[in-house]
Amino acid sequence: MSPKADGAWRIVEDDLSGTPIRALLEAHFAGMLANSPAESCHFLDFEGLKGPGVTFWSIHRGDDLAGCGALKMLDARHGEIKSMRTADAFLRQGVAARMLDHIMAEARTRGAGRLSLETGSGAAFEPAHALYRRYGFEECDPFGDYKPDPFSRFMTRTL
Repeated sequence: MSPKADGAWRIVEDDLSGTPIRALLEAHFAGMLANSPAESCHFLDFEGLKGPGVTFWSIHRGDDLAGCGALKMLDARHGEIKSMRTADAFLRQGVAARMLDHIMAEARTRGAGRLSLETGSGAAFEPAHALYRRYGFEECDPFGDYKPDPFSRFMTRTL
C-alpha cells in the first residue's frame, strides 16, 4: 500500500519489524499494564497485530515515528480500533486525530458500517475518551468477545 501523506505527515502500513515501532508498542503495552490490571488489558501483542483481519499503520513526520494505530475487522460490517498510541515527542500535535481519520476512512472503504473500541476507564485514559467523543463515539455495552469490566470503557459509532 502506498503511503498517505498529509503535508509533512505520512501514514504507512507497517510490518512491525522496525526498532522504533517495536519500542513505541512496548511503551504502549507497559502503559496499559501500568494503568489497568493485566486481566483487564486487551491490547494485541506483536503477533496479534499481524493476525488475520488486522491492519497496522504507523504515522511519521519526516523521518520520525509519531504514532500508530490498527484496524481489526470483527466481521464484514464492524471494525475495531486497536493500539492507538502517540509517541511522547508528538503529544498534542494532532497525531491521534490524523490516525483516527485514517482508520475511519479505511473502515468505510472496507464496508464497515460501525467502528468500535475498548480502552481503559481510569484518569490516564481521559485524553483518549475526549478524542473519541469529539469524533462521535458514544459509550456502549461490551462487543465481540469482551465482557463487562470496571477497568474497560467501550465506545462505538456508525460510519
